Amino acid sequence: MTGPRYTPLVESLPATVPFVGPETQERAMGRAFRTRLGANESVFGPSPKVIAAMAEAASETWMYGDPENHDLRHALARHEGVAVENVIVGEGIDGLLGYLARMVTGADDRIVTSQGAYPTFNYHVVGFGGALDMVPYRDDHEDPQALLAKAREVDAKLIYFANPDNPMGSWHKRNVVEEMVQNVPDGTVLVLDEAYSQFMPPQDLPQIDANDRRVIRFRTFSKAYGMAGARVGYGIGHPDLITAFNKVRNHFGMSRVSQAGALAALDDAKYLADVVAQVRHAIDRIGEIAAKNGLLALPTATNFVAIDCGRDGDFARAVLNALVERGVFVRMPFVAPQDRCIRISAGRDGDLDIFAEALPEALKSARAGARRKLTWPLHIR
Repeated sequence: MTGPRYTPLVESLPATVPFVGPETQERAMGRAFRTRLGANESVFGPSPKVIAAMAEAASETWMYGDPENHDLRHALARHEGVAVENVIVGEGIDGLLGYLARMVTGADDRIVTSQGAYPTFNYHVVGFGGALDMVPYRDDHEDPQALLAKAREVDAKLIYFANPDNPMGSWHKRNVVEEMVQNVPDGTVLVLDEAYSQFMPPQDLPQIDANDRRVIRFRTFSKAYGMAGARVGYGIGHPDLITAFNKVRNHFGMSRVSQAGALAALDDAKYLADVVAQVRHAIDRIGEIAAKNGLLALPTATNFVAIDCGRDGDFARAVLNALVERGVFVRMPFVAPQDRCIRISAGRDGDLDIFAEALPEALKSARAGARRKLTWPLHIR
């Protein structure tokens, strides 16, 4: 026998990834998108200070990055008002979720999440042999009480909970999340994904003791800081859990360029505030575009808007495909009833001009297709 001898687990897994990137779609279409409004990146880009710091660090890429992320961890500790022992840095939240799943998930261990929530977490859990238990959304929000109840029922090792949520943009207020932490079952860790925390109303951001063993919070430089391509995320948790990451993480996973960029981003609060203001302007404009076309933009505390297309997932998918055909990259939720929506990232005015032009045409195309479906059976009696 030649070739690798895969484990039975790997043999059983589908050859898939959670997302099809816009680059893949562009290669298939043979042309570039006119505007990129699907991946919740910040089209406003990183601070000029970040670009300068990364350019300077580029000359040092012959060296590995500091495996301890010493300067960045200390800067993050100051920024978050916690001890450096409470901070772990990794290759985006995705990378840190993978390390966490590896640390606690064995064969058939039970992990709880919401049906239709961020799928990369599920991808990691299944990849280490875990069993996913999913609860439905409630009123387009993740359901804290249902998540806790399911965790108690199955003796879950982890509960994944994003606040604000992706893909709906919904969020729970401070008291709800703080109460959720207080009710995490013994032996369970709440994985609190706060990738969009900078866009939340400040009064809604929960106050959680960094030394609480029941929770680990994850945040990122990919969204508000405009550094998605640099892959920098961090976690805040009890020192014992943070130290355990050192058993499994890639110690040279963070490049010097990424570390330098993140440090510079933390040092430019004015730019961050400007980006947040631009995102709010874009969110308002997306809402206006939706309303002009008879659609409903759902409330959001993120840098994207879920637009209710008013029918079912098939119709929303037809709208999405028609937008893609017109050069507008967007995405949509995977699971009903949230899949009645399409999801639009905050863009510059020029990006949103293109979206505003394409949406009426996409809706017309989707409605025509729906009418054809309804009338077709009449011709095959």
